[in-house]
Amino acid sequence: MKIHEYQAKEIFSRYGIPVTRETVCYTPDEVVAAAEKSGYPCVVKAQVLTGGRGKAGGVKLVKNKEEAREAATSILGMDIKGYTVEKVLLAEGVKFQSEIYVGLTIDRNSKSVILMTSREGGVEIEEVAKENPDAIIKVPIDADLGMQPFLARKIAFRLFDDFNLVKQAADIFQKMYKICLDTDASLVEINPLVITDDNQLLALDGKMNFDENALYRQPEIEKLYEPDENELKEIEAKEKGLSYIKLDGNIGFMVNGAGLAMATMDMIKMYGGEPANFLDVGGSSNPQKVIDAMNLILSDEKVNAIMINIFGGITRGDDIAKGLISALEQLDVKVPIVVRLSGTNAKEGLEILRGTNLTVVESMTEAAKKAIELSAH
Repeated sequence: MKIHEYQAKEIFSRYGIPVTRETVCYTPDEVVAAAEKSGYPCVVKAQVLTGGRGKAGGVKLVKNKEEAREAATSILGMDIKGYTVEKVLLAEGVKFQSEIYVGLTIDRNSKSVILMTSREGGVEIEEVAKENPDAIIKVPIDADLGMQPFLARKIAFRLFDDFNLVKQAADIFQKMYKICLDTDASLVEINPLVITDDNQLLALDGKMNFDENALYRQPEIEKLYEPDENELKEIEAKEKGLSYIKLDGNIGFMVNGAGLAMATMDMIKMYGGEPANFLDVGGSSNPQKVIDAMNLILSDEKVNAIMINIFGGITRGDDIAKGLISALEQLDVKVPIVVRLSGTNAKEGLEILRGTNLTVVESMTEAAKKAIELSAH
């Protein structure tokens, strides 16, 4: 789960991390009023749950009332990576000497929270990792000891020579770690953390992600959840007993079992296709699940072929077939469908499908190849 920059910085502020003065605005008039109150220069920043705002033109420095209105008008309503900008953040302009990156995330290799920091702040950390990996300092935090003061200072000394900055940075590192633990965050990031002209550290931007499995114990965080269209589909699927994740390809698929789903995705990609989703109907023999699954797949406009790959154990082939027949009767299906049934009651299922316009095949390989072939037409 992601939250907006202004929400992350509100959390930072509660924990004593210094942030810029800022106001969330929803209209150009609100932006102008906030800018007049804040004083110039100031920055108008799009608030969307994705990166790359600056490159897309979603961050603008303004020096007067006219520029503030012009920036707000151009940014509000803008599309950034599929997200429509509905609100902006008006932040005070800050003069600074340099930019630092600081982030805490979960490291599966060390099975701990890891602190990553770099003197090359202000750009995406992925770019730094690709172009200059040695510029990134990575320190795993022992789960039993936590972010001890000596460790925070040791990391800070690798960034700064000035002891005043070292003390400030060590304090911020400890507070970021506490935020991470207190909120079940999977990412706490400040990029950039700047050194102002009066030699103070200040968080100009903030980013936080959270473990959705822990939201049950984070009611205040859960209130901030703003699911996008795809996440709403995933929530809907979960409520219906399905596991669904949208992907970027054009071949929709439905399987039973996560392992078979991964193998099916690999098979599609191996033969040159691109899966449009991950969709596991689970082990239940419920024809309604098939109808719900078909609805989800067909809601993706990119899908131009569907591959159904069922290996029956608890799931029965005849129930899958009945669900497919019902789906074809109830839904407006305009894309070709390839079906492979094997296992429990597969023969009965194939008999039910006889005479339909579905393409029925015997093997998983044949199903993948046929779905790719049909998706090209």
